[in-house]
Amino acid sequence: MISRRAFQVSAAAGALALVGGVVLFRLFRRWEARGAEAQPVAGECSPTTLKDDTAKWKPIERQSATPTMFPLHPVEEQRYLVDAAGQAFLIVGDSAWSLLTQLTTEDAELYLSDRQAKGFNTLLINLLEHKFADGAPRNVYGDGPFKQDGDFSTPNDRYFDHAERILRDAAQKGFLVLLAPAYIGASGGDEGWYREMEACGPEKLRDYGRYVGKRFKHFKNIIWVNVGDYNPPNKTLSQAVAEGIREILPDSVHTAHNAPEMHGLGYWSAGEIPIAIDTLYTYAPVAAEALLLAANRKTPYFLIETMYENEKEGTPLRTRIQAWQAVLSGAAGQLFGNNPIWHFNASAAKPQPMQWKAALNSPGTLGIVHLRNFLLSLPWFTLEPDSDGMLLVGGALRGHFQAVAARSRDGKFGIIYLPSPRLFAIDLKQFAGDHVTVRWFDPADGQFLNADPKHLPASGRQEFNVPGCSRDGDWVLLLSAA
Repeated sequence: MISRRAFQVSAAAGALALVGGVVLFRLFRRWEARGAEAQPVAGECSPTTLKDDTAKWKPIERQSATPTMFPLHPVEEQRYLVDAAGQAFLIVGDSAWSLLTQLTTEDAELYLSDRQAKGFNTLLINLLEHKFADGAPRNVYGDGPFKQDGDFSTPNDRYFDHAERILRDAAQKGFLVLLAPAYIGASGGDEGWYREMEACGPEKLRDYGRYVGKRFKHFKNIIWVNVGDYNPPNKTLSQAVAEGIREILPDSVHTAHNAPEMHGLGYWSAGEIPIAIDTLYTYAPVAAEALLLAANRKTPYFLIETMYENEKEGTPLRTRIQAWQAVLSGAAGQLFGNNPIWHFNASAAKPQPMQWKAALNSPGTLGIVHLRNFLLSLPWFTLEPDSDGMLLVGGALRGHFQAVAARSRDGKFGIIYLPSPRLFAIDLKQFAGDHVTVRWFDPADGQFLNADPKHLPASGRQEFNVPGCSRDGDWVLLLSAA
């Protein structure tokens, strides 16, 4: 099992981050999990003049978003969260676990402004950091979270004052904050607070939850992320923190971040932690796991964690594959992660490929920006995953390179994401109208192939081939009824 905190980036992974075109595609064809099928591609994708002819490409426009009216809440039988005005909210998240402890107020403002400008609207943050900050658990100003080390019944107001300043800035910038009040850590080890929580016991933890609830009772933009990288044998500890928060904030929204391959509702009952939105945390191929969660229409879910950029196999291509597979498989959104941004160059995190400020414009980051702009240009909230294979009828494959499809409920548009070049087939009868218009989009650089759109009769099975080489080999096909 791979942990987010295990940093052993191989030389091969480093090479993958540097190569492109044919080399990248061929290397990734060897990277297939769970017995993925051999890929029926229409010949090897090799560099062509397609990307060099700028007249053939049109960048996607940045999409503005209506300001969110917090709080968010799920709606029965819908796959997404809505705000207080009933507006659908697409989770476009960044993992900033160590933000409150590793950064000064000024650097935190720089980070928040950058993510806001790029269109990110969600942040995953530890309220307490046990290991991945240079002075952990103290913040950059030397203030610890507790007056007595590890004693949750002795909160230090100075520490939480600093946290509140940054969280208030995030709220003013319109972010949803996924806030972990007491991250327990992988396997209950030194990355989190599980040992101290056991020593304190449920009653002190419940008091801590009450303190946190009172401290942040005016923040309508928080969803509480309980647990943290572990399926704890003693459930009463995280449960007590959640109970304390809910005692002060009875309408607060909660979820859970368990160990990898365990979704929130898979470990916690409503009587333990009332999970309003479920979570997918996996290093397995995302599409298969996401479609399983999508079958539960009562509780929406989002991709809370998977492979981060610059960790192990975390190339820009893989981070895009994960994100597109999630959002087209029924997820309410997804969280991106980057090394070193998630820890902001905390010395305990090894290796560190660059300084975090240099990573703000990473290829993985920009891939998420393009995904956001693409989806927000459409009524994305009407999409239903092609779970039964009625739309994508050939060439889906399995494993990390599984192609995924989704179609709007009214049949007016559909989206196919192809992680690699291939022959594939679509049933055009699934669309409303007599004809279907198709357009190709390169998700790596955010550009539409600006050729004349094809108009095809909506008459049944139609085979397709990719139009050439995209930057990294993956493509998005947009189909619109006409």
